[in-house]
Amino acid sequence: MAKVLCVLYDDPVDGYPTSYARDDLPVIEGYPGGQTLPTPEAVDFTPGHLLGSVSGGLGLRRFLEERGHTLVVTSDKDGEDSVFERELPDADVVISQPFWPAYLTAERIAKAPRLKLAITAGIGSDHVDLDAAIAGGLTVAEVTYSNSISVAEHEVMMILAMVRNYLPAHQWVLDGGWNIADCVARSYDVEGMHVGTVGAGRIGQAVLRRLKPFDMHLHYTARHRLPQRIEQELDLTFHPTPADMVPHCDVVTINAPLHPQTEGMFDDGLIGRMKRGTYLINCARAEICDRDAVVRALQRGRLAGYAGDVWFPQPPPADHPWRTMPHHGMTPHMSGSSLSAQARYAAGTREILEAWLDGAPIREEYLIVRGGALAGVGAQSYTTQHAPPGHTA
Repeated sequence: MAKVLCVLYDDPVDGYPTSYARDDLPVIEGYPGGQTLPTPEAVDFTPGHLLGSVSGGLGLRRFLEERGHTLVVTSDKDGEDSVFERELPDADVVISQPFWPAYLTAERIAKAPRLKLAITAGIGSDHVDLDAAIAGGLTVAEVTYSNSISVAEHEVMMILAMVRNYLPAHQWVLDGGWNIADCVARSYDVEGMHVGTVGAGRIGQAVLRRLKPFDMHLHYTARHRLPQRIEQELDLTFHPTPADMVPHCDVVTINAPLHPQTEGMFDDGLIGRMKRGTYLINCARAEICDRDAVVRALQRGRLAGYAGDVWFPQPPPADHPWRTMPHHGMTPHMSGSSLSAQARYAAGTREILEAWLDGAPIREEYLIVRGGALAGVGAQSYTTQHAPPGHTA
């Protein structure tokens, strides 16, 4: 029998919900490009309910315990005395979300001799030391595409909120004011602006497709150029490198995975190549940006705004400078954890577990590491010491 250690974020401060704002979810038939939605044998949850917190348990408890397996769910993940640290040594499976990651470092993997499978409930497995996973013979999997559109929608919302100065204007209302001049002194239209994405995989393309109706000029940079038909359909301008693209853009959005080639990419040098007054949007991974370079650029007016959904570490300390820097639109890492997305990545997590427990193949599109090497989507999106760079996802 297997022990499954699941790390999820805390329940709402007022307790686990007893009712919800909506009664159902829209029916999604499939993902763009033809990939099918998760297909577990069954689910033991109601789509639209809160599944990503501790009490939700990704809807896995009944499934696992009826099969005789052990499920441990906790939000206590950091420090030597954490529940995660205590339960890890005899765990067979670790499940974590990018929003509340259980960092599976090389040291932690070494302490877990029974560990065979690490699952990301969502997308993005950079919280797992992939080199150590490869060396240790682990399988690493994530629920590819389950929340890509969720993140893309969040990015478009952030672009509009930053350019239109929505958050400060809303604050005037909350504070009882009616200061229109203050609200519009930093408010512009996105129409006619140039927006570029670093990375043009599923999320990057989804962002561009959603921005096209706003009559923006669309740019992108990626390791591999998109097919000509997509460039023509969206009227895209390709740039070989981020340094080539950013001087042309009023808005830059980051949609690349974190790996050695992208870590620290947006430093003083690259930000210095951007037009004064550019908006930078990052719902990918915080470490792609130099934390203090972003703060300096906002303080000096090089950037007009920075909005992001990702931090390092997660959760960030109370004194993290991104909490108090000027002209920001930061959110906790929640873009890919909407109730809609949770229904998909919970179902996908169960599908992966069903396959692994039954000795059946895990879908190629879910695989990051298998058999001592990058595999599936991991071979395209990640780099390690054992593998050359793939393309940005």
